[in-house]
Amino acid sequence: MQKAAASHEVSGETGGDGLSKLPSDILLDILERVDTLDVLRTCILSKRMLKLPTMLSRFDLNIASLIRHHDLASHGFNTAHIARYNNVVSGVTEKVLSARNLEIPILKLTGRFYLRRDECFSIGRAFARIMETQKVDETEFTLVTEKSCAKCGRDDLLCYAKLFNTWFGDCPVVFAGLTRLWLCNMRFAEHDISNMLSTCKRLRNLRLAYSDAGVGSVLQVEHDELVELSIEHGKFEAVQLNCVPKLQRVNYTGWSYPYPNLSFGCVPQLSRLSLILMGISFTKNLHLSYLLASVPSRIIDLHLDFKSEKIWVVPECPKLLAPVLCKLRVVNLVNLPEGCDIAWTMFIIEAAPALKEMCIRVWDHWCKMVTDQEFRKKNGYCQKANVEWQPFASDFKHKNLVKLTIYGFQPDEYFLLYVRSVLEVAVNMEEVSLQDREACKRCGHLDPSIKVSPSRYPQTGEEKNMLREEITKELRMVSPGVIRFEP
Repeated sequence: MQKAAASHEVSGETGGDGLSKLPSDILLDILERVDTLDVLRTCILSKRMLKLPTMLSRFDLNIASLIRHHDLASHGFNTAHIARYNNVVSGVTEKVLSARNLEIPILKLTGRFYLRRDECFSIGRAFARIMETQKVDETEFTLVTEKSCAKCGRDDLLCYAKLFNTWFGDCPVVFAGLTRLWLCNMRFAEHDISNMLSTCKRLRNLRLAYSDAGVGSVLQVEHDELVELSIEHGKFEAVQLNCVPKLQRVNYTGWSYPYPNLSFGCVPQLSRLSLILMGISFTKNLHLSYLLASVPSRIIDLHLDFKSEKIWVVPECPKLLAPVLCKLRVVNLVNLPEGCDIAWTMFIIEAAPALKEMCIRVWDHWCKMVTDQEFRKKNGYCQKANVEWQPFASDFKHKNLVKLTIYGFQPDEYFLLYVRSVLEVAVNMEEVSLQDREACKRCGHLDPSIKVSPSRYPQTGEEKNMLREEITKELRMVSPGVIRFEP
């Protein structure tokens, strides 16, 4: 191996710390797991390690590592700091990558920096020179805007998109070689995103956060190499995945219209779908059978996050849903509101004969929820309500479900009946893991006026054994040992 050979190229030192005494191939393996700027800080402390940065095959040039080492609370965060960070990234890119051992291929090149005109041009050109002279397997860009999404108005979104387009046009070599791109806080013109996809021919992962082509715009995606697409809080009226033959994962968060107008054309490899939304009265209930009607029955991993608010998915008849969930193996139902019956989630078990693992998280995440009652009423937030559902077959049995995990378990009637119901139908169940509410440090600093009911999760071994016996007492074929509580 070339890295192993590097251990003979770097002369050792008799003194120093334990890290610098390690063989160079092991050191390189360690250093490639952290930010490149941190690597440089480490290597300048030892003569023996000075040459190691030129032997790296993975580079992570991340402004976050600079910010971590800068006391922003004391010095403030301003334009001068941003320019300085970008210039450091540009300088390191130029010096380290141009001086590296050309016999060692670059497996991954990652850049995270602020979107600013002058510095972005210098960074882009530094990356372009490297990509023109050296083989790079993977190249990733994450662009950070000076204003956060909460502070960006329409003019800011247009300005950031214009900056990106200018830089995009200046560095075609870089974008032609990109494999991963994360854009945030940008409002493009109608055809900008399509043009970008046409240029980024190697792109495998695209993430659009608070970025779109205008309110009510339609995003049409056609790309030969794209594997993962994430859309977060864009103002698209519709997202049409027309022809994306290698697409495997779609993540859609916070759509702005009543329905997640997501349509699937040629997506023969799509296997994972994640839908995340804080639903209000405006949100229409979603029929999975309709949404996935054109997907060729390959979904194996389904993730639905309700953000502790309205349940916006409709429990459907297995005959309608089974054709699109027949290969589903893993399902995560996240942030279901506390105090409501979770029996409705059984509709997925009934419709997914290949399902092996089901995870449910019940959580009123108070530090992220809207708690002001007047505001909730004015803006269409819903009151808690049970979702109506009735089993479609009284003699139904599931042969493949082997694990059920519930976070936020409480020893009340809803949970106990639900666990018992699952155990009745899942004849080969191996483990039911019942966990307490997830901890959140910020929730510990809530306003005292927000009434959060204390957890009643069983604490002692005796309490846990009593619950095991209560759940399984009428289930002759189920051992109490299947039910596990956290230590």
